[in-house]
Amino acid sequence: MASAAKRAKMASGEGALAAFLAWAEREGLRVSPKVCVSREGTVADYGLVAREDLEAGEVLFSVPRTALLSQHTSPLAPLLQKEHASLESSSGWVPLLLCLLHESTDTHSRWAPYLSLWPGFSSLDLPMFWSREERKRLLQGTGVSEAVERDLSSIQEEFSSVVLPFMKAHPDLFNPKVHTLELYKRLVAFVMAYSFQEPLDDEEEGEPNPPVMVPLADLLNHVANHNANLEYSPERLKMVATRPILKGQEIFNTYGELANWQLLHMYGFAEPYPGNTNDAADIPMLTLLQAALEGAKTDQERQLTLEQWDYLCGLEMVGEEGAFVVGWEGVLTEEELYVSLKVLTMPAAEFKALKEPGAAEPSARAGGQLLSKAALPALNPAWKRLLSSAALLALKAYRSDLKSEEETLQQGQTYARLSSRERHALQVRYGEKKVLHHLLQLLSA
Repeated sequence: MASAAKRAKMASGEGALAAFLAWAEREGLRVSPKVCVSREGTVADYGLVAREDLEAGEVLFSVPRTALLSQHTSPLAPLLQKEHASLESSSGWVPLLLCLLHESTDTHSRWAPYLSLWPGFSSLDLPMFWSREERKRLLQGTGVSEAVERDLSSIQEEFSSVVLPFMKAHPDLFNPKVHTLELYKRLVAFVMAYSFQEPLDDEEEGEPNPPVMVPLADLLNHVANHNANLEYSPERLKMVATRPILKGQEIFNTYGELANWQLLHMYGFAEPYPGNTNDAADIPMLTLLQAALEGAKTDQERQLTLEQWDYLCGLEMVGEEGAFVVGWEGVLTEEELYVSLKVLTMPAAEFKALKEPGAAEPSARAGGQLLSKAALPALNPAWKRLLSSAALLALKAYRSDLKSEEETLQQGQTYARLSSRERHALQVRYGEKKVLHHLLQLLSA
């Protein structure tokens, strides 16, 4: 039986949901009678469930652009437009975050019933809110910890240099004691996990569209094998079924073709193996250099490897913080890895000729799919040895091996005792290791 505290929390959540749905109707959102927002039968707190069978192409709901929460619809829009030059940042999110700072602390906000679905934004459990020790213990080798450290540094710098001066310049709108760095971090996580970016038209070029909050659409959960998709039109955004959906099934949107480490980093969850067909693993570029240096037999060969690496850096094919990305169907960063393998395995005479003035730069043949799943077994033996060594080094970066994690996943009671953070981190690590082992199998063929 649920505790009194849990029952009160559930009742509070249901009340917030009812208030939101009433608000949505007033704002002109149109919801098909064949679907309902629910807290039951979904993989996360909220979700969309089919009340009746649905056909591909059916509109599940639509949201008028006037109901979106963005830098253009907020009451702050004129001020943000006037001072846009001072709000530029590397993320491009500052205008929306300022709107959210203002709206989330204004009890009379037009979007209050919408934002009340996430009271205090405290339910967001992205790795940026884990302790550094916990990130290291659970996520070592995955690349998530490094991405989070970069995020936290950027958030601190952006808040101090852009947001805080703006708030101090407008004390009638903001109070630094209320609109704190901690709240700002929570809102960054909210935008990261729940916002949408409208894609540019095929003819459009330039900077991507800024993120916007799309009420109702952001309540749908994600799986790689999704069954709905958000479509954009001038007046309304529409969630459309992409294939038949049976009564009682949850309706899933897609957040993009994302690996599990990206899902955990940006959204706070991972898909259980083997559900995420977009899963991938990183081989840090410096790991390829390490493998090449370890394979060198003499000081002269090691010096040649370092010169070849400097040459690749000059081509901007590699970098200290970069990584080669490997998926189930082959290498996703194909050109970078192809050229790197080619240069790092060159004999000294061939490399000397490559550096001569006027020599053509090495490149991957266009459309060749030279590092696809089908092509990897046929690679040059020297390339296979180097890439295999790099993959093995990448596997050593994790704190546990594949076998022990496989045993945990197979032992239902043991897995069930793990915290949600531990389960998500395990799925990330396990999926990445499976991808790397798959790569090794292809290279050993």
